[in-house]
Amino acid sequence: MRENVVDILNACPLFARVPPAGFARLVAMARLKRFEKGTIIFRHGDECPGVFVVGSGSVRVFKAGSGGKEHVLHLVGPRETFAEVAAIGNFAMPATAEAVAETTCVLLPLEPLRRALHEEHALCLGMMAGMALWVRQLVGLLEDIVLRDAAGRLARFLLDLPTNPQGYTVLPGLKRHVASHLNLTSETFSRILRRLVDTHLVAEHDDAHFELLDRNALSQLAEGLYPRL
Repeated sequence: MRENVVDILNACPLFARVPPAGFARLVAMARLKRFEKGTIIFRHGDECPGVFVVGSGSVRVFKAGSGGKEHVLHLVGPRETFAEVAAIGNFAMPATAEAVAETTCVLLPLEPLRRALHEEHALCLGMMAGMALWVRQLVGLLEDIVLRDAAGRLARFLLDLPTNPQGYTVLPGLKRHVASHLNLTSETFSRILRRLVDTHLVAEHDDAHFELLDRNALSQLAEGLYPRL
């Protein structure tokens, strides 16, 4: 089925509380954008083009240090957004975004969006409610990094991922990108994943598709209640 603007925006939690009139205005300004794998959507320091909503595929948002080392800030999958903070704050892009798979997005261009937020308070309040969910997710990620050990972080990440129609959990990017997102080295990520497989908590079908065999044990691991791997 070919993706369309209405379906992509409807599926996004950021707009779940936007009233019908405001939603219709978003649809009217929206543009459907398709990116090939490896496409740089914007770079750190670029002017903000607007808010992107992912319909399919995956995008990594990352920062690069002066030595070339990269840290993945977000792995953005279907129903999720990126560049929303820069758009609402009206500042330059604080990071770089790259499509890590063939990706379809809806773009809500900056100027029409900011004008709509200024003119329609109900639309603005609805989006602010959606942004509160995004902030809660960010706080959750910070809690993971500070309070959970490496195994707990990976277990929580796998549990939070959606499953495909075959029941498999699909990584939203390369393993090294997921490791960076979780503030782990690639070696640590691979070692923990191998332990999850060896203890029959997870089955690995290929580099991206996993079956979570024991969600209860993974939940205990995420909370630090499972025996150390």
